[in-house]
Amino acid sequence: MNIVLRDESALYYECGYSCDNAVLLRLGSQAWFFTDGRYAIEAREEVQGAEVVIARDILAAAAKRLGKSGVKKCGYDPVEWDCYRFGRLDPKGRIAWKAKPQWSQKRRIVKSDEEIAKLRKAARAGAKAFDKIAKAFSRKGFGKDEHSLHFLAERILRKEGKRELSFDPIVALGLDAAKPHARPTDRKLKKGELLLLDAGVKVERYCSDRTRTVRAVPGFDFGTTQRFGSKKIQKAYDTVLKAHDRAVAKARSGMRAKEVDALAREVIEKAGYGKYFVHSTGHGVGLDIHELPVIASRSRTRIEDGMVYTIEPGIYLPGEFGIRIEDTVVMRDGRAEIL
Repeated sequence: MNIVLRDESALYYECGYSCDNAVLLRLGSQAWFFTDGRYAIEAREEVQGAEVVIARDILAAAAKRLGKSGVKKCGYDPVEWDCYRFGRLDPKGRIAWKAKPQWSQKRRIVKSDEEIAKLRKAARAGAKAFDKIAKAFSRKGFGKDEHSLHFLAERILRKEGKRELSFDPIVALGLDAAKPHARPTDRKLKKGELLLLDAGVKVERYCSDRTRTVRAVPGFDFGTTQRFGSKKIQKAYDTVLKAHDRAVAKARSGMRAKEVDALAREVIEKAGYGKYFVHSTGHGVGLDIHELPVIASRSRTRIEDGMVYTIEPGIYLPGEFGIRIEDTVVMRDGRAEIL
């Protein structure tokens, strides 16, 4: 297999190391990892199964190696490359390039036992962080705006700098929670207000992803049993929780991803909220926070044991409130198991 890669997660998966300026060229049984002098020590210590080449211009070095190899065909993932960088690999047009979209993600779609163990550690670390965030918000969060709450949550998630985040956390209050990817505003946390937290951490580069929606009162927690003062919010919350629980309980290996999506979507549609569920039911999680499989209404991917993905149904009423409940699951022995 001839392939050229530059995505960091793809590089790490293939050779155990990555950095922000590198190219991996694999031609048959040989491979070269091109990077610059800033990463020479780490690359030589950590790269596995490839020869490390240090160069000021890594694209020129990769192009030179391609030219010397005499290969006529090579694959690439168009998602990883922009026109300028890709054009520099073969300026004379001597190679027949074959586009292989999501090449690495397709290789990574079924996780090994070792990867699942890392993902489980990440999920547990994330859940513990949620517990600490609940205590911190309950103790000193009331009256603080979303910017301050976001900062406090991030500090806890990062474990004072000892841990990386899977993505920028979402902390949304009340009507701001109606925005699925809400950004912090000056809205302040009031006692009894709806609070949505979506966050994740990395353990050995593998991601976690979790969302909870709660009624923020003194001593609250991020459990899924929640009681809201508003009947309208409670009905929406109970619907989302039912959709979440059904998709987890009834997902089976062998199903199409769109069938898993339907398990959650049907509950929300039946309750009359169909148009307010504005995203897919889930996505794969691994080295990247968004991987394959995509759990969506049009996805025909066959679900298999070893796949790891989120279940995250939601209801979003613009100008009022939003609800989302999310867990990451692994398919084991034909069923979905929450990590």
